[in-house]
Amino acid sequence: MPHPASRRALLGASLALLGAASTSAYGQRGRGVQPIKLALIESLSGSFANTGEAVFRNLVLATERVNARGGVPTAQGRRPLVLERYDNKGQTEESLSMLRAAIDSGCQFVLQGNSSAVAAVLIDAINKHNARDPRRRVIFLNYSAVDPILTNELCSFWHFRFDAHADMRMAALMEVLRQDAALKSIYLIGQDYSFGQAVLREARRQLAAQRPDVAIVGDELHPVGRVKDFLPYAAKIRASGAQAVLTGNWGNDLTLLVKAARDVGFGGRFYTFYGNALGAPAAIGEAGVGKVVAVADWLPNVPTPESAAFYQSFRRRFPSPRDDYVHLRMQLMIEALAQAIARARGTDPLAVARQLERADVTLAGRRGQMRPDDHQFQQPLVVGVMDRRDAPGVPFDVEGSGYGFRVVRETAAADAARPFSCSMARP
Repeated sequence: MPHPASRRALLGASLALLGAASTSAYGQRGRGVQPIKLALIESLSGSFANTGEAVFRNLVLATERVNARGGVPTAQGRRPLVLERYDNKGQTEESLSMLRAAIDSGCQFVLQGNSSAVAAVLIDAINKHNARDPRRRVIFLNYSAVDPILTNELCSFWHFRFDAHADMRMAALMEVLRQDAALKSIYLIGQDYSFGQAVLREARRQLAAQRPDVAIVGDELHPVGRVKDFLPYAAKIRASGAQAVLTGNWGNDLTLLVKAARDVGFGGRFYTFYGNALGAPAAIGEAGVGKVVAVADWLPNVPTPESAAFYQSFRRRFPSPRDDYVHLRMQLMIEALAQAIARARGTDPLAVARQLERADVTLAGRRGQMRPDDHQFQQPLVVGVMDRRDAPGVPFDVEGSGYGFRVVRETAAADAARPFSCSMARP
């Protein structure tokens, strides 16, 4: 259980959100309406606290949107969503403790994503809990943990992933890399855990298949969240003669890496999964124009009016440049959950899970559908290249840095889909 002080902070945050965002739902149905609790289990302190807080802001916006419509219609009336925070400090054991606390508080929906290692532990724990205590079942909604194993060998009826997994992202990124005819050498670097290992493994496979002429001149993993000085790594990258770096790094592990690369004078491209936010564009600065490539489910400069309107709505809600970290998939995830609860006419996890398997949601002109066979969300992917704000195709910058990402390729959902090996046990 959380420390009493942290529980008070958790309750205060929850009540503040509920009071601010759910007034209309309560006003219509009175004080007897019970909110639908969502438990965010994430790093809210430590090295990756910025990533957890960024997720929280996205989910606040998403839940506020649902609550502004009056909440979710159920057989008991329209019920608001309330988001509760559980700090796992980036640790798997702490995540299990927070899961127990969330279940004890009455949460039926668990949200996590900023670690595939944590996600794997949660899937196993939730499978066992739901089998042991079916009256208190919970559903796991995953917005960022992208190790492919989570919807393949470890697939679970109770787990739904709303981000494209690493192999899907790599395939979209490789479409751009494949067209870089000048590229002859590349350095692979990643975080030493399941996700980072999966990224480099798939990079080697796809490079061999699509660009056998590109030499891999470096291939290494480093500890997650523990490297404070990436200069030795950057020096090795420069000394290798690599023309580009491919990395799945995220959070401070990415920001510090690109800063170190800039400091040693590395002038090559960065092919990244997450180079479009959390300090990376500002860290690399002018040297990244035309050189930092990022793959995502969506980017602010997707060239449609609906996309621009959505992004501007986020910036109005969170106007500080340091809070500019927006992911449409998290919005689609909450919309899918609201849709499933409404179709199930309540929050029974078994009924909701069956409806989530049929999720089909659209927001800001972007549509996503859940694949019922493995619970992997299917959605378009985009690849962007860093450029100066107000350059053609770059009306919006990132985090006030003066640099944004121009969309250079879009992959349709059907083309982004990958084969799966899930053999799901169903209740």
